[in-house]
Amino acid sequence: MSQATFTSLKFHPDILKNLAALGLEEMTPIQAHSLPHILAGKDVIGQGKTGSGKTAAFALGVLQKLKVKRFRVQSLILCPTRELADQVAQEVRKLGRSIHNIKVLMLCGGMPFGPQVGSLEHGAHIIVGTPGRIEEHLRKETLSLSDLEILVLDEADRMLDMGFQPALDAILGYAPQQRQTLLFSATYPDQIQSIAKRIMLTPMLIQVATMHEQSSVQQYLYQLEDDTQRLTALCLLLLHYRPESAVVFCNTKRETQYVADELRMQGFSVLALNGDLEQRDREQALVRFENKSVSVLVATDLAARGLDIDALDAVINYQIAHDPEVHVHRIGRTGRAGNQGIASTLFTEKERHKVVQLEVYLDQSIAIESLPPMSLLENAAYKAPMVTLLIDGGKKQKLRPGDILGALTAENGVQGTQVGKIKIADNRAYVAVNQKVGKLALKKLTAGKLKGRSFRARQI
Repeated sequence: MSQATFTSLKFHPDILKNLAALGLEEMTPIQAHSLPHILAGKDVIGQGKTGSGKTAAFALGVLQKLKVKRFRVQSLILCPTRELADQVAQEVRKLGRSIHNIKVLMLCGGMPFGPQVGSLEHGAHIIVGTPGRIEEHLRKETLSLSDLEILVLDEADRMLDMGFQPALDAILGYAPQQRQTLLFSATYPDQIQSIAKRIMLTPMLIQVATMHEQSSVQQYLYQLEDDTQRLTALCLLLLHYRPESAVVFCNTKRETQYVADELRMQGFSVLALNGDLEQRDREQALVRFENKSVSVLVATDLAARGLDIDALDAVINYQIAHDPEVHVHRIGRTGRAGNQGIASTLFTEKERHKVVQLEVYLDQSIAIESLPPMSLLENAAYKAPMVTLLIDGGKKQKLRPGDILGALTAENGVQGTQVGKIKIADNRAYVAVNQKVGKLALKKLTAGKLKGRSFRARQI
């Protein structure tokens, strides 16, 4: 089943052609198991880790059933955060680019309400949004779900963790009873089972393996004498493996900030990611981490949900997770797509019972390793290879990646190979450049012109 191809299902020829152009032929396990039921119109609960292909599974189902000539809201995809909604909307647009005149609209909090109303007045086929903002539009009658055919709850467990249950209940009150409901989640707690019973009709439960193949992730356990050793052990692991992209998991928000501050004092390129961050700060942190201008992200499990980095070199558990399933999802963020990944976990004697629980859950024993030599602490912390420049202009100013690349590589500028990822938002743009040419790149952007205009730019 895991080797099934998209051509084995009855997709529209244009969708299949686009999938082939994107290099997508074989389905992931969650796609292979869920898509036949989704295409058959059944309610589906899909459980799988981040990066398992959940988004494409429900997006392809939504696109296959879309009636483009019927300019009404036919599908609503709810996500817990604006950042995840943006990822989902981009994926839907990418997978649906062969469908002419399709309109995908994102409605999230933290964005001006008025322009969203204007966009809704022009109509849309697919809405991707956060529960709070969707509920607000429904309450103010600027959004109608009377023609809704498919409702998708993405990262449903996280939505419940974040307290969106009342908003979800309100939204469901506006949705037609006759609809298809798809619920996707990384975990399957009792809360999810409860909400599924209320809002779904005899759903198909699809659960896929949460572990990578043994060859792709190397797990290491390190026993510490006491908690005072944790920070030293973390520094030793970073200096030993020198990962360009590493996520350090802590169990509380306070610890993420403490660990990030301490690592920064040691000279590491690091940011904390927790629930206290404003949306814009969170967006900037993720952009900098994704484009390798920050090497270490210190995060809580909740804040890291929806984080989808293709090339994550290492996961380090500063503390062992309370739940073995959470541990599995943590380490599942490294070693993807056949790449080698490292998962290191620190624990003390009083946490040994958690190690035993984990080994029982995985049905395998995990060897306890010795920490790298203390002499490594004499080495200077390594720097991130890139820096990020923020430009005060974006899609609404008609900026495109090619405009930014052209400005950077113009006469006496930087080389194309020294430019990394470029991300364009509505009113701002981010570009990563090699750290060695950061000052030159910033000078090219501030002194030159983009689209015949001058834009402010700064390093973040």
